[in-house]
Amino acid sequence: MKQQIVISEALKAAWKSLKEQIWILVGLLVGYTIIYFLLNIFTPTNEVGAPKGITGGVMYFVSFAFTTLFYLGYIKNLFQALDGEEPQFSAYGQQSGKILKGMITSILYSLIMVIGLCLLIIPGIYLGLRLQFAFYFIVEENTGILDSLKKSWTITKGQVFPLFLLLLVGIGIVILGIIALGIGVFVAIPLIFMASCYVFRKLNAPAASILEEEGTFLAKAEN
Repeated sequence: MKQQIVISEALKAAWKSLKEQIWILVGLLVGYTIIYFLLNIFTPTNEVGAPKGITGGVMYFVSFAFTTLFYLGYIKNLFQALDGEEPQFSAYGQQSGKILKGMITSILYSLIMVIGLCLLIIPGIYLGLRLQFAFYFIVEENTGILDSLKKSWTITKGQVFPLFLLLLVGIGIVILGIIALGIGVFVAIPLIFMASCYVFRKLNAPAASILEEEGTFLAKAEN
């Protein structure tokens, strides 16, 4: 039975979980932004902004590894919040062994996206939507690189249009966050990713589990 993505439902679930852990999740995102900004300041670059020399290459690699670790750990934190748990900093240590796997997956995903975008843009968007949950599989199931991409492709079959609508809604939320003096983006981003985590769980779970989860969530939302 194909699961239906309801955007309002995903956003409602995401906001319910986010507001209970908002200071932790926003704080982690702000901390990452500051460290990432500092790493880039100390990375030597040439005229076109590419890393310069050995030092620049090393700093770029460190920045890439740090971003990958944060992304994997932050997804874990979002899943913890979605499960009604307090996000734990230990999640980043748990995901540290997956950095190389995450980096290679990120490179493959980016290459596929670039190739798709070169083919009149639409194929790139399509491929990006179909493969976007590869990182979630790495975090949740510790799957391999190609297996993660394949599984993402499988669960998103027939779901491209609602996923595209969710993408558009997410872009709109980010724009509103930027309009809100810029600081609103630190709430918008975790909200969007939390909604993606909810959608991932829904698409990846058996139908019986989905019905049980939705019933439990609606009961909590009414309280």
